[in-house]
Amino acid sequence: MRANRSMPEGSIIPVLAYESVTEAVEWLCRAFGFRLRWQIADHRAQLAVDERSAIAVVQGRTAAATADHVMIRVDDVDSHRERARAEGAHVGEVGEHVFGERQYTAVDPAGRSWVFTQSVADVAPEQWGAATGPARAQESPGRVRTAARSVQGAVRARVRARKTRS
Repeated sequence: MRANRSMPEGSIIPVLAYESVTEAVEWLCRAFGFRLRWQIADHRAQLAVDERSAIAVVQGRTAAATADHVMIRVDDVDSHRERARAEGAHVGEVGEHVFGERQYTAVDPAGRSWVFTQSVADVAPEQWGAATGPARAQESPGRVRTAARSVQGAVRARVRARKTRS
């Protein structure tokens, strides 16, 4: 892929509409720690999420509430959640998941949902009951639940161990 200084290195760029690009950019940078890459008046902007990834913000009407959300990986979900809460985001509790992630959901002033996730364990999808590839259609729901409970206990133990070391 050809490099272009006006575009991030990553391949996927979510484009999200807000009524005021400028207000959205200021709030998203303060609350979620994004960094402004560039902005064209109140028409469009691009925010760096990390060194490779970005989101684009465009002027427009926000979508009605749906299950759609943007998921972003962070290093420390607890401090990230506190920052977002301090800036007025509606934040949920941090949850630990069988697939090796700690996550919380935040809702921005426009009503858009964001999920921030921190990896706390390296867990193969098969360990928590997910099927991969062609075998996925033949998985038993009971086996999936049993595997999920087993991995969830292991992930919780790893998180507790990390907290005691800190």
